Amino acid sequence: MSIEKKLTKIKKTLPEHVTLVAVSKTKPNSDLQEAYDAGQRVFGENKVQEMTRKWEELPKDIQWHMIGHVQRNKVKYMASFVSLIHGVDSLKLLKEINKQGKKNDRKISCLLQVHIAEEETKFGFDENELVEMIQDQAFLELKNIEVQGLMGMATFTDDKNQVKKEFNTLHNLFQKLKSNLDGLKILSMGMSGDYQIAIAEGSNMVRIGSSIFGARNYS
Repeated sequence: MSIEKKLTKIKKTLPEHVTLVAVSKTKPNSDLQEAYDAGQRVFGENKVQEMTRKWEELPKDIQWHMIGHVQRNKVKYMASFVSLIHGVDSLKLLKEINKQGKKNDRKISCLLQVHIAEEETKFGFDENELVEMIQDQAFLELKNIEVQGLMGMATFTDDKNQVKKEFNTLHNLFQKLKSNLDGLKILSMGMSGDYQIAIAEGSNMVRIGSSIFGARNYS
């Protein structure tokens, strides 16, 4: 099945209020162009260098989302063009994004990553750390970032009840923080294997890659 057909099929399963981030990491520009020609405008990458190269070579109305773990020393390379940084998991990283936003005379939109999975390998704040940080004066002084929402990844498991529970936890936190954080509107959770559960639990942004572009080649 072509990328266009797969994309159309997935979009039919998504409610209108849900944004689809097509995860295009490791994929060639020709695949992204095919998705673009089929109407897709939001693409997710997990390596800054690869995203920067694609940004230079592909149509300029694409919204680029950085969905991978971000190293502070790489922020400067994407600061002028990135639309949304998903995996922000520390105040130090927020400060760096703010600094680069200032240099580029723009506000950079971010999602705060919350650790909801039972896997140690996942990054993110726990609830207490997050609540503490958003009340911190140092956070309140950051004028060149815009926190638009939360992001989380469920445990990689076949246990749908566990996945549902983890997404529900994040949704509850999102609702709770709305009164403290102005502009909180995005809840990014759900990938190819669990996005339907995520949407049922309140997600309004899903990150789907292999179901659109096929298996990835990491060689």
